Amino acid sequence: MPGLDRATARNWIDRWDLQQEDSLPDREDRFTALIDAVEEGTVGTASPLILDIGCGPGSLAVRLLDRIPHATVIGIDADPVTLALGQAAYENVRFADLDLRVPGWSGALGLDGDRKADIAVSTTALHWLPEPELRAMYKELATILKPGGMLLNGDQFRLDADRNPTLDRLDVALRKHEDARRFPDGHSESWSGWWEAVAADPVLSQHVMERDRRRVEAGHHGGESTRLAVHVAALEAAGFAEIGTLWQRGDNRLLCAVLPA
Repeated sequence: MPGLDRATARNWIDRWDLQQEDSLPDREDRFTALIDAVEEGTVGTASPLILDIGCGPGSLAVRLLDRIPHATVIGIDADPVTLALGQAAYENVRFADLDLRVPGWSGALGLDGDRKADIAVSTTALHWLPEPELRAMYKELATILKPGGMLLNGDQFRLDADRNPTLDRLDVALRKHEDARRFPDGHSESWSGWWEAVAADPVLSQHVMERDRRRVEAGHHGGESTRLAVHVAALEAAGFAEIGTLWQRGDNRLLCAVLPA
């Protein structure tokens, strides 16, 4: 069976990016806003350490390094398929095979007491964690960020439907209307379609079987972790001080949380 070479991995990642951009048309704008914030937040830092949480195949990590080449970026994920693609495609990103649902994940990063991460980033990933695991993950993350360190999380954050039912409904409706205008003929490849194609590729079959064994998707899209209020409450409980939206288009938000200096 042939191995996974760089060209094949990058072809799959290009296809991943296309289906992501098709379903999230403001994805690149959100990437740009997030990287702007990282660049501003690391001014004067000679070698910033950035954690990409739920990194997938490294789409955000490689964009960060294109803009901030003197940074060290560690991509963290538990999906053996996307990790294999990222590791084959990008030599300048360090990938860590860690499950954010398992307490103690941060210990495997090899950070000593004097070296903490400057910033953690994530996009379209943390809503997959059930609320209890999300709270535990944020609490653990706070212990490995430096004082004044930041989390930047880009995702589709729903409003609290109990407290703001009309705003929540309008938030979602506006995105659906805009989506229909942008894609009158429908979308091309879907997220599930990409995964079906990957499963049919013999080069990736062992990674797909490992993904199934790990039950990577167990608990995904559980519901509560799509809510903005859930993330804000979890971040407050973890000790983050300033929490707010830096960039927004409808329910597509870039949430920023800052630890006390």
